[in-house]
Amino acid sequence: MVQNLERPHAPVRTDRSTSRPWWRRPWIAPLFVLSVAYIAITAGPYLDEQTAPLMPHDGFPMYYPVLLTHISFATVALLTSIFQAWPWLRRRSPGLHRWGGRVYVLSTVVAGLLGLVIVPFAPPVGQLGVAVATTLWVAFTVMGYVRIRQHRYAEHRRFMLYAFAMVMNNFWGSSLVIVGTVLALPIDTNYYLEAARWVGWVINLMLVQWWLNRTAGRPVL
Repeated sequence: MVQNLERPHAPVRTDRSTSRPWWRRPWIAPLFVLSVAYIAITAGPYLDEQTAPLMPHDGFPMYYPVLLTHISFATVALLTSIFQAWPWLRRRSPGLHRWGGRVYVLSTVVAGLLGLVIVPFAPPVGQLGVAVATTLWVAFTVMGYVRIRQHRYAEHRRFMLYAFAMVMNNFWGSSLVIVGTVLALPIDTNYYLEAARWVGWVINLMLVQWWLNRTAGRPVL
């Protein structure tokens, strides 16, 4: 009689991504490089207060330190979020993923709250879009943290992917302004600037929701 050595109730891993090596995620490296380039281009000019393109901030002498702190924490949140969304790293090093998550949540909350402090000094065009995007970014991140503390993993994944959509929203907005400028279409610049503050995160949320629907049957690991 041949003894059956298999575990009769062992779970079956159906998520094919668990066996993929890191290099089978071709979007990680380009996204990281693009993010670093974006940060260097957009944040670099603000490192010197004398030449920084600051908005008028009469009556708020702490504007520049607050702005610089916001940019610093937002940079950490942006770069950290890429690694947090990397399935290979999450499954290979869960401890690193947890610590990265703590860094991401802290940097997001600080950057988001400081961003809301300086929003009133932003240009009127697009100001509401910035305020909504920042509020949603912080809210999604906090809800994702709450859900993981409650061991509600599927909801944690959902909210963190929403937060990832928000932190990555500026790429679309910047692209829209660049394309509009290059094409020199007979459209008021204010329309580009207003759309840039909405199009990015709306498109990203739609893409994330599509992805969540597409992967709804996969196990959350």
